[in-house]
Amino acid sequence: MNIEELQQLCKTLPHVTEDIKWQNDLCFCIGGKMFCVVGLNQSPTSASFKVLDEEFEEISTRKGFKPAPYVAKYKWVLVEDINFLTAKEWEHFASQSYTLVKNKLTPKIKKELNLL
Repeated sequence: MNIEELQQLCKTLPHVTEDIKWQNDLCFCIGGKMFCVVGLNQSPTSASFKVLDEEFEEISTRKGFKPAPYVAKYKWVLVEDINFLTAKEWEHFASQSYTLVKNKLTPKIKKELNLL
């Protein structure tokens, strides 16, 4: 998996936008809220995403994973190298993170995106 493949995967989800934040992070958003953040200009390439509350402890202690700085309290994990996950795992975690964030959007934003 490389950045371009992860980008293609994230952009297959409805209403996804992307932009660069903090000069080095490629952020994928739904309704203006981030669901996946990929570190640019680094080797290996890292990424952060939201997981289910009940998965957080197990995933964040896997080799190459850790609680994401600043957002771990919201159940975000950091994978130190995007190649630690298979394409199938990325499909699962990107989609799951997207859904978790989408479900927390305000009713107003959900209506604007025709998600109600």
